[in-house]
Amino acid sequence: MTDFVTEADVVQQLGPDWAGDGDAVIAVAMANAWLTAKIKRALPEVVPDAIKSAGAQVAKLAAAGKLYKDTQREVQSKTVSAQAGTSTSKTYVAGSVDRSTGENFALDLIAPWTRRAGTVMLKRI
Repeated sequence: MTDFVTEADVVQQLGPDWAGDGDAVIAVAMANAWLTAKIKRALPEVVPDAIKSAGAQVAKLAAAGKLYKDTQREVQSKTVSAQAGTSTSKTYVAGSVDRSTGENFALDLIAPWTRRAGTVMLKRI
């Protein structure tokens, strides 16, 4: 796991009481794990400010217990009938979970580093 953001970085971005009742150290570790899983490209020696901002947002979510959510195996389709001729139907994607505003914001901040380079040159030896 790469350390993209530190607790000091998060305090600088969000202020000293950013973790609320949550564990700040665990929240920063979760944020770094989340960023490591998402970022696919090599980064410069100095971590860009956008990634530090994203890490701060994700650490705040982790401190509140909203980053890694429990997932369930969801039904692909469900139909409920109340009376003859009346029914409602919902279709869910298997394993889908709602993303919070902070998580969507963090994903947008790190977007340039989440996609692999488009062209790979191969040379036959």
